[in-house]
Amino acid sequence: MTHSSFDITRRQVIAGIGATSALTISGCASVPRPEGIAAAQKIGADRLLEVVAYNLLEHEPERATSLGVDTGRYAALRSQLEDQSQSGQDAYAATLRQDLGRVRAFPKDGLDADTLTSLEVVESAYSVALDGFALPYGDVAVGSWRNAPYVVIQNVGTFLDMPRFLDSTQPMANGDDADAYIDRLEALPTALDGELERMQAARAMGMVPPDFLLDKAIAAMEQTIASAGSAELFVPAMRENLAKAGMPEAYANGAKTLVTGPVTAALTRQLDELKVQRGVADSDPGMWSQPRGDEWYAWALRASTTTTLSPDEVHERGLEELAALHAQMDPILREIGYTSGSVGERMQALSADPRYKFAEGDPGRKEIMDFLHERVDWIKAQMPRAFNTLVDPNMEIRRLPLAEEPGGPGAYGGAGSKDGKIPGRMWINLGSTDLHRKYDLADLAYHETIPGHVWEGEYSNRLPLIRSILAFNAFSEGWALYGEQLADELGAYDEFKVGRLGYLQSLAFRACRMVVDTGLHHKRWTREQGRAFFVERNGSKPEEVASEVDRYCSWPGQACGYKVGHSEIVRQRARAQSDLGDAYDFKAFNDAVILGGNAPLDVMARNVDRYIARSEG
Repeated sequence: MTHSSFDITRRQVIAGIGATSALTISGCASVPRPEGIAAAQKIGADRLLEVVAYNLLEHEPERATSLGVDTGRYAALRSQLEDQSQSGQDAYAATLRQDLGRVRAFPKDGLDADTLTSLEVVESAYSVALDGFALPYGDVAVGSWRNAPYVVIQNVGTFLDMPRFLDSTQPMANGDDADAYIDRLEALPTALDGELERMQAARAMGMVPPDFLLDKAIAAMEQTIASAGSAELFVPAMRENLAKAGMPEAYANGAKTLVTGPVTAALTRQLDELKVQRGVADSDPGMWSQPRGDEWYAWALRASTTTTLSPDEVHERGLEELAALHAQMDPILREIGYTSGSVGERMQALSADPRYKFAEGDPGRKEIMDFLHERVDWIKAQMPRAFNTLVDPNMEIRRLPLAEEPGGPGAYGGAGSKDGKIPGRMWINLGSTDLHRKYDLADLAYHETIPGHVWEGEYSNRLPLIRSILAFNAFSEGWALYGEQLADELGAYDEFKVGRLGYLQSLAFRACRMVVDTGLHHKRWTREQGRAFFVERNGSKPEEVASEVDRYCSWPGQACGYKVGHSEIVRQRARAQSDLGDAYDFKAFNDAVILGGNAPLDVMARNVDRYIARSEG
């Protein structure tokens, strides 16, 4: 697919960027008044941010659909897929480089704080992403959370992303939508082959995933191919959506021909490559064993945390925070009768208590879903106590697709589309009900929905388009953990002390992630060492951490962003309380952070600076 950048329009030149020339003229009666210059600068900056956003979406058209902005002038994006070939990725990097130069060159004097923040966010995201594109392999998440050294693996790749996307996000309301759906299916083999090209190039330089990840990827790919070959992939969901929209059955028949033919063939080519890789793979889990692996991991850690913390610094912080959290858990465990052994050993014993387990099979799955909906209803009602500026998210809770469950996390969530038509979602892994406990499921709901990911996304969706696109792992996940903390502070566990244990264990789990991720990729830990650390030190469930540790092997650095981000938000709150004293306001602080939007941690700190200055004034 050929991409063409949207350019700066004449209106922008006149109203914004072009106004910079007027600033250099002196002694001329036609020079605008200062407030006119500021207004022109604001208009120009807004237009620049819009152009930058759509230039990015030209390379990731699926995001345009997810945001609900693939309409009007940009309707063609609804029919396209990202160019996954190396040349496509090189073109993406070239666009980022061009637009980063535009943002850096734009005059900043006289701009309001919100616009300055948006420009700073773009500059940070693009500069970090370009450093990633300069590395010789992997997938770069531009303003997103999933940087991966392996283009296709057990939890990375179009073979996993596209079934979920076309099932839950691709619109199907009329004939144009149905045509766009078919267009994307027609483009799918090319996208898959683009990934294949990069998989083969990585193998040629000695970059091969560990054998245990390949075993999972091969099994998942075989399941996807079986679904495609029997037309169970894409087609049933499309037929159901067509029926709802009153569309002809012929579209589904066309989809079946594509899926059972060229799509299946392209998936099979990727499977063959995975098997070739498996034949030469070793069992080393960390990036230290890969070509330029230390360099790649240092970049991934910087991208994930939006800091310059070294692997050793992250590792030590994780150990310190884990000890502090266990110190809070110990007295609660003693109070409920668990007095013998380490905190980890006692939490293992608590996990085995049948009182806190869900039933097996479908009855337990229904119990889990009912519990989640009840908790979301409760926390929604508490939000006026924590925020002055409120939103009302369109959201839903859905089971993770079956193909994702074996390699997937316990849950994840995110915001809906910018236009509100696609809901925010919490995806819950129900492959086994034993993944969850009654004391740890509530904090998971708060993390993924309200006040966590879905809630935060509603605010970002009110910002300029580029701010809805660009998200930073440390802020996204740090805020979601802070959302768990808010729920506790609002009384979620006042009548359920075991639930507070689940919340504290959740934070401790994220501290463990800092230790294990850096252990695997920097300190040369084995996969078994990583799993044992969670189980023995934190009392985590073995079946939960098995897929967790494998996830860190395929998403290096990502797991460290959670607690780094949370700790920084808490640190900024303590600073605001200290600086403001009686002028500090809980709701106003929360507003300042979330209204500032998803941002690197240093940009978030500047938003807190402005809140403090306003409150002092």
